[in-house]
Amino acid sequence: MGHPQHTSESGPSVAVGAFSTSYSQEWQKKIHAVRENSLADLFTKFGSILWEDGRHKYNVSSFIGELNEILLGRRFSSFSQNMLDDLIGALRERGNSNATINRKMAALSKLLRKAHKMGEIHSLPEFRRQKEKAGRIRFLEHDEEARLFATIRARSEDAFRLSVFLVDTGCRLGEAIGLIWNDIGEERATFWLTKSGRSRTVPLTRRAQRTIAIERRALKGPFAMMTQIRYRAIWNEAKAEVGLGDDRDVVPHILRHTCASRLVRGGIDIRRVQMWLGHQTLQMTMRYAHLATNDLDMCVKVLEDTGC
Repeated sequence: MGHPQHTSESGPSVAVGAFSTSYSQEWQKKIHAVRENSLADLFTKFGSILWEDGRHKYNVSSFIGELNEILLGRRFSSFSQNMLDDLIGALRERGNSNATINRKMAALSKLLRKAHKMGEIHSLPEFRRQKEKAGRIRFLEHDEEARLFATIRARSEDAFRLSVFLVDTGCRLGEAIGLIWNDIGEERATFWLTKSGRSRTVPLTRRAQRTIAIERRALKGPFAMMTQIRYRAIWNEAKAEVGLGDDRDVVPHILRHTCASRLVRGGIDIRRVQMWLGHQTLQMTMRYAHLATNDLDMCVKVLEDTGC
């Protein structure tokens, strides 16, 4: 005589166990079906989908290449927390700052999330942003700008126009070079090709308007004749000539910092500065908040009036 079969409202317990075993086997098959890839493999598959060609994609390619090298080209179907922690530790041993580590981890996270979504890996680690120190922000004073721009102009009128446009709009170098004539109108410029992927429109100063008042000819845009490589070469030559060659912070991106600093010091509130620069988060713009020193002047009067 056989053992009685235990039943419940949902049916025989043995059936539940059989289903559980079957489900577990199917899940194991699914996990083992994931093909192992290296970071280099994943970048080859998804790099062009995730990042447009340009300087940013070049930097990301370097980041992923370095991380792949640290992992010795290891192939994986699951990216563990230990693997991530080992990468961060290795980068720190190489002297990378937390800010640099964050940039590299942002690229890695984006790549792994895409791979996970496409079924190339079956688990992801938890990414935690490293705490960054508030670094010194270098910007040009008006006399430095005048000397540097005059020297740039002696080498290239187009590079000079681009320099003025950059400092008066605060846009990135790639954003300016990527402008086409349809992006400009009614004394405004719209930047569509941005780092954040969000377009923004800013009004143009009279000086910036003069930089784009050129014969259009067959050009796609006002700065289409200039490449980033050529502009940086002209910039570096001019920088050395005016005695700023040893200042590592005097790179073309300093013009964006200069624009932001002038807005803040001129009393523009930080939210408007964020919109002008196209920062995704207010935290990025808050780096310039300390420059709004005039906001604290009223504090001195209160203290003097209530002092002994």
